[in-house]
Amino acid sequence: MQPIQANGYPIYFGENGYQLLNAFLEQNNYSNIFILVDTHSNEWCLNRFLPALATSKTIEIIEIEAGESEKNIHTCVEIWTVMTELGADRKTLLINLGGGVITDIGGFVASTFKRGIDFIHIPTTLLAMVDASVGGKNGVDLGTLKNQIGVINVPQMVLIDTNYLDTLPQNQMRSGLAEMLKHGLIQDAAYWTTFTKLSQVDFADFDALIHRSVAIKNEIVMQDPTEDGIRKALNFGHTLGHAIESYCLENEEKPTLLHGEAIAIGMILESFLSWKKDLITAAEYSEIKTAIRAIFDPVVFEKTDLQPIFDLLIHDKKNEYGKIQFALLNGIGNIKINQAVDNELITLAFEDYKK
Repeated sequence: MQPIQANGYPIYFGENGYQLLNAFLEQNNYSNIFILVDTHSNEWCLNRFLPALATSKTIEIIEIEAGESEKNIHTCVEIWTVMTELGADRKTLLINLGGGVITDIGGFVASTFKRGIDFIHIPTTLLAMVDASVGGKNGVDLGTLKNQIGVINVPQMVLIDTNYLDTLPQNQMRSGLAEMLKHGLIQDAAYWTTFTKLSQVDFADFDALIHRSVAIKNEIVMQDPTEDGIRKALNFGHTLGHAIESYCLENEEKPTLLHGEAIAIGMILESFLSWKKDLITAAEYSEIKTAIRAIFDPVVFEKTDLQPIFDLLIHDKKNEYGKIQFALLNGIGNIKINQAVDNELITLAFEDYKK
């Protein structure tokens, strides 16, 4: 599968990627190599990755607990401390082997350790492959507020090996699928249509679908690396989705949602907003809602849940001058950014979501 050239780094696919990784290591005289894993990727993925790594450099493994709750500045301090104790310096390479939490926090740790060291992403979940590892966003959560602290800084490379997906449970696969659906909705109507009848998808070609999803995100990021304009399109479903994800994290009465599960809800809600603002048709909204509901179980939201969710919207990173701004669909395959929506319309979206 052909590599994708991103903004300052390549994205490699499959077995050939390991050869290119090893050639890169040979060309660059790193003092040592650190590999960041969580308990899941340590157990299921490290035994595949290490034999493929050809280097005489000292390798140190740093493991953190798995889960979104670990994506915070306290975990960063622990990683920085261990790296310092084990002799990491400005010429250390950090390889992030894991899902979205590992690539997000690993990129942030590397970007800030001794004012910045090189890092490489080896995503092992579908979500990390098609979203988290691509685009240069690195960061951590502030309490339950998603990705409030971070930097935009690119890795030396991303290596996508879909064999790691064999280790994933179905809910993790669905979580990544949400971002693939989003990429079709915002930029490629034909790609979206591929997923509207999921039972007919040829999963023998799933690598090609992943490649196209990565290409869509990269095409958008290349136009706007620092998210001043069109890159905001990638936040479709995320304004409400992130608020819902944060609310469920802090509310013991709600199920803890994976990122993609929350974004799936957000996409339905924000498709409703798009419809009510005459940006998509009723038929398009129905198609989107039906397709996403066929994959993701609904979550019950009561009226008492809405105000806390509205309060969390204030912290969305797209907001400017205190105004909440949405990226909404402008027909399937197109997007309209910087859209203001009032709470009354969002309330109607939640009411319709129940139906």
